[in-house]
Amino acid sequence: MSNGIRRLSIEPLTKQAFAEFGDVIESDNSDFFMINSGSTRRYHKLATTDVQDQDGEAIISIFQATPLSYPLTIKMLERHPLGSQAFVPLLGQPYLIVVAPKGDNPTLANSRAFLSNGRQGVNYHKGVWHHPVLALTDQDQFLIVDRGGEGHNCDEVYFDSDRVALHLEDLPTEDNKEEQRLAKVL
Repeated sequence: MSNGIRRLSIEPLTKQAFAEFGDVIESDNSDFFMINSGSTRRYHKLATTDVQDQDGEAIISIFQATPLSYPLTIKMLERHPLGSQAFVPLLGQPYLIVVAPKGDNPTLANSRAFLSNGRQGVNYHKGVWHHPVLALTDQDQFLIVDRGGEGHNCDEVYFDSDRVALHLEDLPTEDNKEEQRLAKVL
């Protein structure tokens, strides 16, 4: 802890660890069935969209993001009270996720950070607090499935104190393979 800012540990992204916040969208360890005369595996219903409040509709977008400067002090979180929001990486690059539980008064004391391996997307459940996209590589792209329509669907909260920081040297590694791969792309 330096300057009153707690260092947030970064965990590998797993379905079990992320369940409180939403769904992990990945084919690894997911059930499938064969379609197209046996030439295609369908990993069915890995997440569901929740966008019907106030006549919302599901929309698909692409975000192109660049990395922020690290160590990164988390100063704000946002939530979408009227719909879920899914992020699926398009270029296979690892990225970071910061979340906090649902509720009207979020704190960073309960926040968690995860590292996607670049083949995992996330679907934030309606009302889950999260940091905007945290790309680790330049011009990374994400397919976004979220809500369009009437109504206020983005709340932001800013923290004057109780901040946390992310340090890239805290990235989890699997026998340092991921660290070596990130070193090449960062």
